[in-house]
Amino acid sequence: MNITTLKSRQDLPKETKAGKMYDQFEKLLSELRKKQLSNKEIITINENVDAINASTLEGSDFAKFIKTSQIQILKCIQKESKIVPQQYYVTLGTIIGMTGIGLPIGVAFGYALGNMGLLGLGLPIGLALGAAFGRSLDKKALENNKQLGLAIKY
Repeated sequence: MNITTLKSRQDLPKETKAGKMYDQFEKLLSELRKKQLSNKEIITINENVDAINASTLEGSDFAKFIKTSQIQILKCIQKESKIVPQQYYVTLGTIIGMTGIGLPIGVAFGYALGNMGLLGLGLPIGLALGAAFGRSLDKKALENNKQLGLAIKY
């Protein structure tokens, strides 16, 4: 089973947000064609590509539609095949590090020193730990051929 081709849109300027999202979506499809995907994943991808090909939306509405389709595809392949875009785990690790590690450390500093203004002190610590952990997971995903050759930008 093959991934459907995205039809060319000549009316879509490359410098607009919708144009950039469209180009990124084309690159995503190109990267996905290089991977071994299940039929379920290919069906999900093709449904989203067909919806974009049939869409008559323009401008920011079209950009939002592409973004939604892209997110659905990425969630599906991440869930099924554990394939992720570049810097996926760094982003995730940074968020979890700041909220799950940094804030509790900041609260502990603030409570221990009697000054809750020190709450923000733990955030850079959590950020560094989360980013380091995420980098190691991204490296592992790359070594196992479970990483796409592009970073997703919204």
